[in-house]
Amino acid sequence: MINDPVPGKPSLRRQGIYLLPNSFTLAALFAGFYAIVQAMNQNFQIAAVAIFVAMILDGMDGRVARLTHSQSAFGAEFDSLSDMVSFGVAPALVAYEWLLKDMGKLGWMVAFIHCAGAALRLARFNTMIGSTDKRWFTGLPSPAAAALVAGLVWICHAYDYTGLPGLKWVLLGFTAFSGITMVTNVKFWSFKEIHLRRRVPFVMLLALVVALLLLMSEPPLVLFGFFVCYALSGYVMAAWRWCKPKPVML
Repeated sequence: MINDPVPGKPSLRRQGIYLLPNSFTLAALFAGFYAIVQAMNQNFQIAAVAIFVAMILDGMDGRVARLTHSQSAFGAEFDSLSDMVSFGVAPALVAYEWLLKDMGKLGWMVAFIHCAGAALRLARFNTMIGSTDKRWFTGLPSPAAAALVAGLVWICHAYDYTGLPGLKWVLLGFTAFSGITMVTNVKFWSFKEIHLRRRVPFVMLLALVVALLLLMSEPPLVLFGFFVCYALSGYVMAAWRWCKPKPVML
Protein backbone atom coordinates (compact mmCIF):
# COMPACT_ATOMS: atom_id res chain seq x y z
CA MET A 1 0.00 0.00 0.00
CA ILE A 2 1.24 3.52 -0.74
CA ASN A 3 0.60 4.62 2.84
CA ASP A 4 2.96 2.07 4.34
CA PRO A 5 6.02 3.70 5.90
CA VAL A 6 9.40 3.11 4.32
CA PRO A 7 11.38 0.54 6.33
CA GLY A 8 13.77 2.27 8.70
CA LYS A 9 12.13 5.66 8.16
CA PRO A 10 9.52 7.24 10.47
CA SER A 11 6.02 7.53 9.05
CA LEU A 12 4.70 10.92 7.99
CA ARG A 13 2.40 10.94 10.98
CA ARG A 14 5.35 10.64 13.36
CA GLN A 15 7.57 13.17 11.57
CA GLY A 16 7.69 16.69 12.91
CA ILE A 17 9.91 19.67 13.64
CA TYR A 18 11.15 21.40 16.78
CA LEU A 19 9.11 24.55 17.12
CA LEU A 20 11.32 26.72 19.35
CA PRO A 21 14.63 26.87 17.42
CA ASN A 22 12.88 26.90 14.05
CA SER A 23 10.77 29.85 15.22
CA PHE A 24 13.96 31.90 15.55
CA THR A 25 15.06 30.77 12.09
CA LEU A 26 11.69 31.72 10.65
CA ALA A 27 11.91 35.13 12.31
CA ALA A 28 15.38 35.64 10.82
CA LEU A 29 14.00 34.70 7.40
CA PHE A 30 11.19 37.21 7.85
CA ALA A 31 13.69 39.93 8.80
CA GLY A 32 15.64 39.28 5.61
CA PHE A 33 12.47 39.35 3.52
CA TYR A 34 11.38 42.54 5.29
CA ALA A 35 14.74 44.14 4.42
CA ILE A 36 14.09 43.39 0.73
CA VAL A 37 10.60 44.88 0.90
CA GLN A 38 11.85 48.03 2.61
CA ALA A 39 14.64 48.43 0.06
CA MET A 40 12.06 48.25 -2.73
CA ASN A 41 10.15 50.99 -0.90
CA GLN A 42 13.33 53.13 -0.68
CA ASN A 43 13.52 52.78 3.14
CA PHE A 44 17.17 51.82 3.15
CA GLN A 45 17.98 52.51 6.81
CA ILE A 46 15.12 50.29 7.96
CA ALA A 47 16.27 47.63 5.50
CA ALA A 48 19.81 47.71 6.90
CA VAL A 49 18.59 47.47 10.49
CA ALA A 50 16.39 44.50 9.53
CA ILE A 51 19.48 42.64 8.29
CA PHE A 52 21.19 43.20 11.64
CA VAL A 53 18.06 41.93 13.40
CA ALA A 54 18.26 38.82 11.22
CA MET A 55 21.87 38.38 12.39
CA ILE A 56 20.81 38.42 16.04
CA LEU A 57 18.02 35.92 15.43
CA ASP A 58 20.31 33.70 13.37
CA GLY A 59 22.82 33.62 16.20
CA MET A 60 20.14 32.55 18.65
CA ASP A 61 18.50 29.65 16.83
CA GLY A 62 21.51 27.34 17.00
CA ARG A 63 22.16 28.12 20.65
CA VAL A 64 18.52 27.55 21.54
CA ALA A 65 18.60 24.22 19.70
CA ARG A 66 21.68 23.10 21.61
CA LEU A 67 20.36 24.25 24.98
CA THR A 68 17.04 22.47 24.45
CA HIS A 69 18.63 19.43 22.74
CA SER A 70 16.44 20.01 19.68
CA GLN A 71 19.00 19.93 16.87
CA SER A 72 17.76 18.32 13.68
CA ALA A 73 18.72 17.90 10.04
CA PHE A 74 15.63 19.89 9.10
CA GLY A 75 16.74 22.78 11.32
CA ALA A 76 20.20 22.82 9.75
CA GLU A 77 18.80 22.93 6.21
CA PHE A 78 16.19 25.54 7.14
CA ASP A 79 18.89 27.70 8.73
CA SER A 80 20.99 27.60 5.55
CA LEU A 81 18.04 28.62 3.38
CA SER A 82 17.20 31.43 5.77
CA ASP A 83 20.82 32.62 5.75
CA MET A 84 20.82 32.68 1.96
CA VAL A 85 17.86 35.05 1.92
CA SER A 86 18.89 37.24 4.86
CA PHE A 87 22.65 37.47 4.24
CA GLY A 88 22.94 36.72 0.53
CA VAL A 89 19.94 38.04 -1.37
CA ALA A 90 18.84 40.84 0.99
CA PRO A 91 22.17 42.76 1.26
CA ALA A 92 22.76 42.42 -2.47
CA LEU A 93 19.33 43.82 -3.32
CA VAL A 94 19.57 46.59 -0.71
CA ALA A 95 22.92 47.70 -2.16
CA TYR A 96 21.59 47.48 -5.71
CA GLU A 97 18.39 49.41 -5.01
CA TRP A 98 20.29 52.09 -3.10
CA LEU A 99 23.18 53.06 -5.41
CA LEU A 100 24.41 50.19 -7.55
CA LYS A 101 21.51 50.32 -9.98
CA ASP A 102 22.80 53.73 -11.10
CA MET A 103 25.98 52.00 -12.31
CA GLY A 104 24.21 49.90 -14.92
CA LYS A 105 25.56 46.46 -15.75
CA LEU A 106 28.51 46.79 -13.36
CA GLY A 107 26.14 47.44 -10.46
CA TRP A 108 24.02 44.32 -10.81
CA MET A 109 27.07 42.19 -11.59
CA VAL A 110 28.76 43.19 -8.34
CA ALA A 111 25.50 42.68 -6.42
CA PHE A 112 25.37 39.17 -7.85
CA ILE A 113 28.96 38.54 -6.71
CA HIS A 114 27.81 39.02 -3.12
CA CYS A 115 24.74 36.83 -3.66
CA ALA A 116 26.71 34.03 -5.32
CA GLY A 117 29.47 34.29 -2.70
CA ALA A 118 26.95 33.74 0.07
CA ALA A 119 25.50 30.67 -1.69
CA LEU A 120 28.95 29.16 -2.23
CA ARG A 121 30.03 29.99 1.33
CA LEU A 122 26.96 28.28 2.84
CA ALA A 123 27.31 25.23 0.61
CA ARG A 124 30.99 24.83 1.53
CA PHE A 125 30.24 25.32 5.22
CA ASN A 126 27.61 22.56 5.16
CA THR A 127 29.98 20.10 3.48
CA MET A 128 32.84 20.88 5.91
CA ILE A 129 30.88 20.38 9.16
CA GLY A 130 32.77 18.01 11.44
CA SER A 131 35.95 17.99 9.35
CA THR A 132 37.49 21.37 10.21
CA ASP A 133 38.87 23.14 13.26
CA LYS A 134 35.88 24.69 15.05
CA ARG A 135 38.02 27.59 16.22
CA TRP A 136 38.22 28.99 12.68
CA PHE A 137 35.89 29.74 9.78
CA THR A 138 37.16 29.22 6.24
CA GLY A 139 36.06 32.36 4.44
CA LEU A 140 34.16 35.27 5.93
CA PRO A 141 30.88 34.08 7.50
CA SER A 142 27.84 35.24 5.54
CA PRO A 143 26.33 37.26 8.45
CA ALA A 144 29.58 39.24 8.81
CA ALA A 145 29.71 39.80 5.04
CA ALA A 146 26.12 41.04 5.10
CA ALA A 147 27.03 43.39 7.97
CA LEU A 148 29.69 45.07 5.81
CA VAL A 149 27.12 46.04 3.20
CA ALA A 150 24.19 46.72 5.53
CA GLY A 151 26.43 48.57 7.98
CA LEU A 152 27.65 50.95 5.30
CA VAL A 153 24.06 51.66 4.25
CA TRP A 154 23.06 52.18 7.89
CA ILE A 155 25.79 54.65 8.87
CA CYS A 156 25.40 56.66 5.66
CA HIS A 157 21.72 57.22 6.38
CA ALA A 158 22.07 57.57 10.16
CA TYR A 159 24.77 60.27 9.87
CA ASP A 160 23.54 61.82 6.62
CA TYR A 161 26.53 60.79 4.52
CA THR A 162 24.38 59.90 1.51
CA GLY A 163 25.57 62.91 -0.46
CA LEU A 164 29.28 62.14 -0.27
CA PRO A 165 31.02 62.12 -3.68
CA GLY A 166 32.13 58.70 -4.84
CA LEU A 167 29.91 56.90 -2.34
CA LYS A 168 28.60 54.50 -4.96
CA TRP A 169 32.15 53.36 -5.64
CA VAL A 170 32.72 52.77 -1.94
CA LEU A 171 29.55 50.66 -1.83
CA LEU A 172 30.68 48.82 -4.95
CA GLY A 173 33.99 48.00 -3.28
CA PHE A 174 32.39 46.82 -0.04
CA THR A 175 29.89 44.65 -1.90
CA ALA A 176 32.56 43.03 -4.07
CA PHE A 177 34.93 42.60 -1.12
CA SER A 178 32.27 40.91 1.01
CA GLY A 179 31.30 38.50 -1.77
CA ILE A 180 34.85 37.52 -2.65
CA THR A 181 36.00 37.20 0.96
CA MET A 182 33.24 34.68 1.69
CA VAL A 183 34.75 32.20 -0.78
CA THR A 184 38.44 32.70 0.00
CA ASN A 185 40.46 30.25 2.07
CA VAL A 186 41.33 32.95 4.60
CA LYS A 187 40.71 31.87 8.20
CA PHE A 188 38.54 33.91 10.55
CA TRP A 189 38.21 33.36 14.29
CA SER A 190 34.87 31.70 15.11
CA PHE A 191 34.58 32.96 18.74
CA LYS A 192 33.64 29.39 19.73
CA GLU A 193 36.47 29.31 22.27
CA ILE A 194 34.59 31.82 24.42
CA HIS A 195 32.83 29.98 27.26
CA LEU A 196 30.54 32.10 29.42
CA ARG A 197 30.77 29.64 32.32
CA ARG A 198 34.53 30.02 32.72
CA ARG A 199 36.09 32.40 35.21
CA VAL A 200 37.60 35.54 33.69
CA PRO A 201 39.59 38.43 35.16
CA PHE A 202 37.53 41.21 36.74
CA VAL A 203 38.81 43.67 34.13
CA MET A 204 36.86 41.75 31.49
CA LEU A 205 33.62 42.85 33.15
CA LEU A 206 34.73 46.47 32.96
CA ALA A 207 35.64 46.02 29.29
CA LEU A 208 32.17 44.59 28.67
CA VAL A 209 30.57 47.61 30.33
CA VAL A 210 32.59 49.99 28.13
CA ALA A 211 31.66 47.99 25.01
CA LEU A 212 27.97 48.10 25.90
CA LEU A 213 28.09 51.85 26.54
CA LEU A 214 29.76 52.45 23.18
CA LEU A 215 27.23 50.23 21.45
CA MET A 216 24.29 51.99 23.05
CA SER A 217 25.67 55.44 22.25
CA GLU A 218 26.47 54.86 18.56
CA PRO A 219 25.02 51.50 17.40
CA PRO A 220 25.58 51.88 13.64
CA LEU A 221 29.13 53.17 13.94
CA VAL A 222 30.23 50.61 16.55
CA LEU A 223 28.69 47.63 14.76
CA PHE A 224 30.02 48.66 11.37
CA GLY A 225 33.48 49.31 12.80
CA PHE A 226 33.53 45.93 14.52
CA PHE A 227 32.64 43.99 11.37
CA VAL A 228 35.11 45.95 9.25
CA CYS A 229 37.87 45.07 11.74
CA TYR A 230 36.71 41.45 11.80
CA ALA A 231 36.73 41.23 7.99
CA LEU A 232 40.27 42.64 7.90
CA SER A 233 41.50 40.44 10.76
CA GLY A 234 41.60 37.33 8.59
CA TYR A 235 43.84 38.99 6.03
CA VAL A 236 46.05 40.45 8.75
CA MET A 237 46.54 37.02 10.34
CA ALA A 238 47.17 35.46 6.93
CA ALA A 239 49.82 38.08 6.18
CA TRP A 240 51.42 37.53 9.58
CA ARG A 241 51.60 33.77 9.02
CA TRP A 242 53.07 34.31 5.55
CA CYS A 243 55.73 36.72 6.83
CA LYS A 244 56.55 34.61 9.89
CA PRO A 245 59.94 32.93 9.49
CA LYS A 246 59.59 29.24 8.69
CA PRO A 247 61.56 26.80 10.87
CA VAL A 248 64.67 25.48 9.12
CA MET A 249 64.66 21.72 8.72
CA LEU A 250 68.09 20.21 9.27
